[in-house]
Amino acid sequence: MRAAFYDTSGPASSVLRVVDVDRPEPGPGQVRVRIALSAINPGDMFMRLNSTARDFQRIGERTGRIPHQDGTGWIDAVGTGVDASRIGEHVWIWMAGSGALWGTAAEWTVVPSEQAVVLPDGTSDELGACLGIPAMTAHWCLHADGSPRDRTVLVAAGAGAVGHYAIELGRLAGARIATTVSGPEKAELARAAGADLVVNYRDADAARQILDGVGPVDRIIEVSLTGNLELDLAVAGPGATIVTYSASPDDPALPVFRLMWSNLVLRFALFLTEPRDALLRSAAEITAALRKDALTPLPVHSFRLDDVAAAHEAVEAGIVGKAVLDLR
Repeated sequence: MRAAFYDTSGPASSVLRVVDVDRPEPGPGQVRVRIALSAINPGDMFMRLNSTARDFQRIGERTGRIPHQDGTGWIDAVGTGVDASRIGEHVWIWMAGSGALWGTAAEWTVVPSEQAVVLPDGTSDELGACLGIPAMTAHWCLHADGSPRDRTVLVAAGAGAVGHYAIELGRLAGARIATTVSGPEKAELARAAGADLVVNYRDADAARQILDGVGPVDRIIEVSLTGNLELDLAVAGPGATIVTYSASPDDPALPVFRLMWSNLVLRFALFLTEPRDALLRSAAEITAALRKDALTPLPVHSFRLDDVAAAHEAVEAGIVGKAVLDLR
């Protein structure tokens, strides 16, 4: 089969290439999926740029990595211990390339059975491919400190992938959602996702707009603690939680007394180390939301497998929406 591959860290155009490798066979508890769409996340950039020799594994006659963790496709084989009735299921995939040989940037992948989740009838590959890391991260950030029902949640970067699903899943869970964006195009995306209030964080009175619009917030889902901490502190209510899921190059300087004064909680969330039971709960509740037509796809930008380097470069350039490899 054909697969994207790299065996050293570096820029996309320098290290990513498409190679032929043997099609994988599912082991015990695994399913094999014929990939339709392979989705690209910022974390895939981090892995490519920071992998060391110990991160690469033997794949046939090669040693390296097949990238990407999310995607959609069709189960065409199962390993021992998996009901053969799963063959033919249309599925969305999460955490395919985490500590395993087979990422989704290939014609086939193998994953543990529970990481290939049935897509409800009528759900498109485009929507299914947008889930995985973004939607499951959003779910964990919303629920890690209890239900967000009847809470006011501020979602930073509401037009981003995690932000988009934090808005939709938060509304579904009964939260009131405010969000910040950087411009009119992104504001429209956030409104379409269902945010109750959309504010340009670059406005000098952004904090006042949030407080006037929804009042002090109970939970903040943060993409840039370093860049947004002052705004977060200005709008956080007593005992609020700030959940940050992305690391900036520079660590923030924490104003400890101000945090203490408001009894704020700082939580740090990473999809790769999220508790397994929380991941499984997220997958189940995201699929339930799909059945209710409560989730929508991000704008999807499709690339061929042979153009995997260009797709990575588009993500690095800040493309609005989701870059995917189309292997259909």
